[in-house]
Amino acid sequence: MSAKPTALILIDVQMAFVEWERAGKRRNNPDAVDNMARLLDAFRHGGLAVFHIRHASTEKDSALRPERSGYQPIPQTREQPGEPVLVKHVNSSFIGTDLEQRLRAAGHRTLAIAGITTNHCVETTTRMAGNLGFDAQLVSDACYTFDRVGFDGQPESAEAIHAMTMSNLNGEFATIVTTDAVIATVANTIAA
Repeated sequence: MSAKPTALILIDVQMAFVEWERAGKRRNNPDAVDNMARLLDAFRHGGLAVFHIRHASTEKDSALRPERSGYQPIPQTREQPGEPVLVKHVNSSFIGTDLEQRLRAAGHRTLAIAGITTNHCVETTTRMAGNLGFDAQLVSDACYTFDRVGFDGQPESAEAIHAMTMSNLNGEFATIVTTDAVIATVANTIAA
């Protein structure tokens, strides 16, 4: 992965998901938010672009409605002055926002993508990034999802859902990478 002109895309890192976990929903990747914060630190230190994506749900009962506490960013990954926050209303970070235009105007070809949840907005954004011709780098240990009941009524673990999403995206839409690999690439670019 080439760090320049890499941009970090952080998707839906919002308190609704912390609230879900506090209410008893089980997720995978317990270090994911710490890894997102590490990515943020590396990109900020390297002077690289960061884009925060926030989901503003239009569904009546959603915890992600703008007037609810769940809409707020998780404090560890809160934006700093000058870092753009793009608000979306659907799964893809590219629909209804000017993300693509911003990335192209600044010459960002490689995207390090992380966030919540793996199999929803992270996956949708990653697929679309690949289809739009970006070099999508999905940071596997900096995103997570929750256990759920499958279409057949059988329980599906967050780990299995996460792994299947990585398998589905790898090679076709994105390259699967780790937080450490991204940070090492950023550090090497800064040192060069």
